[in-house]
Amino acid sequence: MSTIKELYDYRQMIFSLVKKDLRGRYKGSVLGFLWTFINPLFQLIVYTIVFSKILRNDVPRYYLYLFVALIPWIFFSSSITVGAASIISQKDLVKKIYFPRMVIPISYVTSCFVNMLLCFIVIFAVIIVTGAGINFVAVLTLPIIMIVEYIFALGMAMLSSAVTVYFRDLEHILGIVSMAWMYLTPIVYSKSIVPEKYLPIFNLNPMTPIIECYRTVLYDKQIPDLSTLLIAAALGVFFLIFGALVFNKLQKHFAEEL
Repeated sequence: MSTIKELYDYRQMIFSLVKKDLRGRYKGSVLGFLWTFINPLFQLIVYTIVFSKILRNDVPRYYLYLFVALIPWIFFSSSITVGAASIISQKDLVKKIYFPRMVIPISYVTSCFVNMLLCFIVIFAVIIVTGAGINFVAVLTLPIIMIVEYIFALGMAMLSSAVTVYFRDLEHILGIVSMAWMYLTPIVYSKSIVPEKYLPIFNLNPMTPIIECYRTVLYDKQIPDLSTLLIAAALGVFFLIFGALVFNKLQKHFAEEL
């Protein structure tokens, strides 16, 4: 409780770091903040060409099928890979002044989350322009799905950012893990093509129900079965608590290690 109270006292610092990250992410580039939308759009174009033209599939409106899953994945992947180095990237701040170090991964994941919300503007624009249609009742469930993903991403980032201070190779290992994790999650393909004998193992992946729920709302235009998120939510809470405990234990020697 004391940690939560201290983080609340430093909430203004979290907001400031989030704004600083959003403003500085593409500082100095010609297109600036537009890269927030351009990056996922280019990924969408590449994946759409590869999986709908070269490796053909029969999914109607594949661009939308992919896009509604790709944006949430980019948020999660960024949170655990780049977020792992968040403490190291702020080493000067950590060495100079006192503040709850947990502020750093929280602000970084929140920044990525805001970035995802901005990209959802593009998703809804694509849905409207293409006439795919929106189920407004189903859309009301999106905040629940987003909160579950945010908690899971924050727990993973909290854990990885603390461990990376002592084990720098983890940042690179997580890049490989993230790539493998993406292809073990039904983002560029449908879950229906997974052999039935592998489904029990496949369903242990907490990102599977999260991505499926996003797709149910935005692609299928249906209200998702939120009970499928229970495992992901439980794992998210577990990693958040475990990550916070590990972070509190390791942060005592951050300054020396940095």
